[in-house]
Amino acid sequence: MPSDTRILIVDDHEDTLYALESALAPLGYLLGRATSGDEALKQVLRGQVGLLLLDVRMPGVSGLEVVRYMRRVEQTQHIPVILLTGFGPDQELSTTAFGLGVADLVMKPVDPWALRTKVRYLYDAHQHHLALEQEVRRLRARVREHTETAPRSQRPGLSYTETAPHPERPGLSYTETASHPRPPALPHPDVLVPPQRPMGAHAGELEKDRT
Repeated sequence: MPSDTRILIVDDHEDTLYALESALAPLGYLLGRATSGDEALKQVLRGQVGLLLLDVRMPGVSGLEVVRYMRRVEQTQHIPVILLTGFGPDQELSTTAFGLGVADLVMKPVDPWALRTKVRYLYDAHQHHLALEQEVRRLRARVREHTETAPRSQRPGLSYTETAPHPERPGLSYTETASHPRPPALPHPDVLVPPQRPMGAHAGELEKDRT
């Protein structure tokens, strides 16, 4: 987990910023602040933001507009966002927010204990997801490196050809591939056939049986 990944708190009121910082301080995470949507977007695009605590209604760029922009950019589209609103329940706002992939919509005044619980879960889950992505990229790089250095005949997904004498038709050769290996050599047909007795001997035995 990056040590400088922080939670960004965005609100245009200084007292609200201070109250939210005080509520989250016991978690021990790094905290950042922004007082406008524009400033929030600049900090998010610079990286190292692990969660956004974002007021819905702000002068200029609103909280919903910030989320819309974040969801269009690959590097920010998976950052969890908690929206804050002081205007009570709003069905249209809820539908729009959750349609944009907002993790939660919290009413002001905020319950510090409930907010800490939600923030800790979302932040830790996002950091775990990033760590897994990094591990997958590392493993893929190792597999790619191993594939590039392995002999051609051992590379997965590649085929190779080899010309060899045909096991059943002397004087001819055939070409085999890795996906269709050379069939095992069969024993000579004469080995499977029991030796034949002379016709004369066989006839004599029949004659003896008749007598």
